Amino acid sequence: MESISPFYALSTEFQYSPPWKDLSIIGIAGSSGSGKTSVAMEIVKSLNLPWVVILVMDSFYKTLTPEEHRRAHANEYDFDCPESIDFDLLVDTLKDLKQGKKAHIPVYSFADHQRQPHTTTLYSPRVLILEGILALHDPRITEMLDVKIFVEADMDVCLGRRVLRDVRERGRDIDGIIKQWFTFVKPSCTKYVSPQRGISDIIIPRGIENTTAIDMVVKHIQRMLQEKSEEHTETLRKLGLIAAKVEFPPNVHVLPSTPQFQGMHTILQSPETEDVDFVFYFDRIASILIEKALDMMPYLSTNVKTPQGNEYMGLKPEGTVSAVAILRGGSCLETALKRTIPDCITGRVLIQTDENSAEPELHYLKLPQRIEEHSMVMLLDVQMSSGGAALMAVRVLVDHGVQEERIVFVTCAAGETGLKRLTAVFPKINVVVGRIEADLEPRWIEKRYFGC
Repeated sequence: MESISPFYALSTEFQYSPPWKDLSIIGIAGSSGSGKTSVAMEIVKSLNLPWVVILVMDSFYKTLTPEEHRRAHANEYDFDCPESIDFDLLVDTLKDLKQGKKAHIPVYSFADHQRQPHTTTLYSPRVLILEGILALHDPRITEMLDVKIFVEADMDVCLGRRVLRDVRERGRDIDGIIKQWFTFVKPSCTKYVSPQRGISDIIIPRGIENTTAIDMVVKHIQRMLQEKSEEHTETLRKLGLIAAKVEFPPNVHVLPSTPQFQGMHTILQSPETEDVDFVFYFDRIASILIEKALDMMPYLSTNVKTPQGNEYMGLKPEGTVSAVAILRGGSCLETALKRTIPDCITGRVLIQTDENSAEPELHYLKLPQRIEEHSMVMLLDVQMSSGGAALMAVRVLVDHGVQEERIVFVTCAAGETGLKRLTAVFPKINVVVGRIEADLEPRWIEKRYFGC
């Protein structure tokens, strides 16, 4: 499918799309026991990338009525026909993921034959492998697939594998398995599963044993990812050139270069400064940055009675303030954060730049619960150079429901081009920066702060 450009301009506003917005979806279909799961896991293993996930269609079984539930426990309910799958929910989920949105994946219990009340959250995969007996059945799904795979095996082999799996993993008895196989599974395979073979791009006989076919699939996926990575990196570069012509908006707050501030920066810049002194003075600067960020928090008027019995007209925070550190540099600011706001709720996001492509990649994400309801979210990073990681981190917060104007990006030092790129794409965020440094300056502060 045609890839999506990571940025585009609407009048004077720039839009940024992270790499996972152009999600690659691989569909793997085949009869029950044909080896679909093994093939999917082998593809993941061979790719050896942190953002490849397997989505099993079994999670999208429909919720059963009491009568259907009774029939399921008696092995009299057909789980292999298209009517048993909630295809509408699956299509909506894939569309959300394809657009880079957060999706809620149902949890299905095979022991209870029922969908559970809770869900799991899926966000930011670059490659998604959809695996199921009917993965290529719905035209709405096949339109979204980059590669369509059909795994086939001898039906007697499939039956043997199904018996072993259902006894070991799903607590079924052999008689019930055999009954369900000949009543539902085998007829459905002929009627619904086998026709998918004709629309597949790649047919893999013998499943995981067919290493040649699996290697061909892996190399095809690697080529797609390389092309998308090159396009994303190039358009980030172009975005920097365009954004460089944009002036800083008033919501970029550079701390004034007072004699005290210059003196502390002199200590930090000097290679003769001992580690303990470096940490002490950096924490002082970080505290000033955090305190400046708190000026942007919404406050409400409130009256308190002083110990002297007087009424004081003051302010109180409108709601909860939280902070998300971009690892590992953002952790340098957490000591100052805890000193300033001891009960601040914190989260983590790990974004690293690929050494070969120079493309930022999201590796880890843990946000505070109900972060979308917080009145202010501070995004912490000790240095910002190109702005790629900051763009991605802000995009993550926005995708999780945080309003752009409630985000305050806090950094000790930032390159001018990266800062303009960030504020051009997200003009409503507030930025608190200690000083403007040379573009593409290496990240050195965190190494001095942590000593490694």
